[in-house]
Amino acid sequence: MLKDTELIKNAAGRMVPASVNGVPAIPYKGIGMHRPAGNKYGPPVSSCVDFPADGNKLQPSLKEALMKAGLKNGDTISTHHHLRNGDLVSQQIFDIAAELGIRDLVWFPSASFECHAPLVKYLEDGTINRIEGSMNGMLGRFTSQGKMKGTGVLRSHGGRYQAIQDGEVHIDIAVIAAPAADFFGNANGLTGPSACGSLGFALGDSQYAKKSIVVTDNLVPFPCLPWQIQGNYIDYVVKTDKLGIREKIVSGTTEVTKSPDRLLLAEMTAKFCDHAGIIQDGFSFQAGAGGTALSIGIYFSEMLRKKGMKARFARGGSNKYLVQMLNENLVEYILDGQTFDLDGVESMRTNPRHVATSPFTSYNYHGKGNFAQLLDVVILGATEVDLHFNANVVTHSDGLLLHGIGGWQNCLFAKCTILPVPLFRNRIPVIRDEVTTLCGPGELIDVIVTERGIAINPLRTDLLEKVKNSGLPLRTIQELKEEAEKICGIPASIEFEEEIVAVVKWVDGTILDAVRKIKE
Repeated sequence: MLKDTELIKNAAGRMVPASVNGVPAIPYKGIGMHRPAGNKYGPPVSSCVDFPADGNKLQPSLKEALMKAGLKNGDTISTHHHLRNGDLVSQQIFDIAAELGIRDLVWFPSASFECHAPLVKYLEDGTINRIEGSMNGMLGRFTSQGKMKGTGVLRSHGGRYQAIQDGEVHIDIAVIAAPAADFFGNANGLTGPSACGSLGFALGDSQYAKKSIVVTDNLVPFPCLPWQIQGNYIDYVVKTDKLGIREKIVSGTTEVTKSPDRLLLAEMTAKFCDHAGIIQDGFSFQAGAGGTALSIGIYFSEMLRKKGMKARFARGGSNKYLVQMLNENLVEYILDGQTFDLDGVESMRTNPRHVATSPFTSYNYHGKGNFAQLLDVVILGATEVDLHFNANVVTHSDGLLLHGIGGWQNCLFAKCTILPVPLFRNRIPVIRDEVTTLCGPGELIDVIVTERGIAINPLRTDLLEKVKNSGLPLRTIQELKEEAEKICGIPASIEFEEEIVAVVKWVDGTILDAVRKIKE
């Protein structure tokens, strides 16, 4: 937690720290204004003579593997989140560290879930110094209260890969939970009792960590195919009894929303895409796995059937509705970063047109292009938006840090970015004068869809022209804000203390905003 540090005003007008956790930081400079210099980070060179000639890297336990990997005070430990709320591995790492008396670790997860709430005790006793990754639920609340010793760092999925690749984060030990693996360390998420689909979020960890450990409850004969993680990057393999709680890793069903308001949001969003000429033969799209986003995909399916068209590709998270589109030839390919249900896992396992991807291919801003920028339309959520179309996804209007960024920032580079959001939640307007925490610059957000009207960013004169005679309920964002305030009133301003508890990184590694301790 930063108490006394120099603050700099960045290009978004936000006051951000000049250094974070003792390391000099670069303030946000604007879209595309920061260019990386130098070479990619390189992990230590390994030699085959240091590994078993028969390829068998099995260790008797995770504790022995961590000790052989040289676990020590201050290390950065990375994990991935494909096991979601069913993860049984991450806590074991820190249980072992606490038992060994290891302190001041940095946890670098690709995301956290409520199942990780017990790690609060290790934040309290100093086993973990800080989290550099999404801080959801109890972990976010703990951070917002200023209780974490270090300063949290929030990155997008692509920003996480960028940070690893560029050497902003040096992973000492990567622990990769793999539903299927062989003794050499080749691994995938496609089979076994903990099958979760893709393991793409662990790719960068395996490539750049100083030491990498694969943990599996499904040890298969060499070679484990297809290898989403290659054993050539892996130091140790551990067989465990149970990797995850299956029903919490993926759900048997993922259902569309039954809320009339959310269904209306989905219908209006789909109609907007149609009137704007986005839904054409060969278009591409991405939508999340929430109930509203699922409903939008169903509307897209109906429109494509009527038009006799098909999408070229959809970016996932995959779910059963996206899989249905693939099977009906309404979409030619699913480029899948994570798999949200059992249908998605089965499809990835059996259908060659359902392709596992990673943040490197899909989101990394410091690459030679990425898939997200090829999307014709992306449909995302938000906790808040403001009059300048800026958006927030990590804190609520009460200031509490309760969500991660995920791939949200990276998706803003699609050709059209749409945020379907309710006009208010719990009698609190979603549209504000200024967002509590800036996660996405308004110049990249094109359309706000609410149940009471659609606001198009004035920068998008092309979209305004395309839908001007559509009959859609077009409003200005100011009009939507005023309507929400007539219904709910103007919410009181949130009070914060000066201490910075976390920072929000932009996709290029610069600091976009700072999250401050809430005032009790």
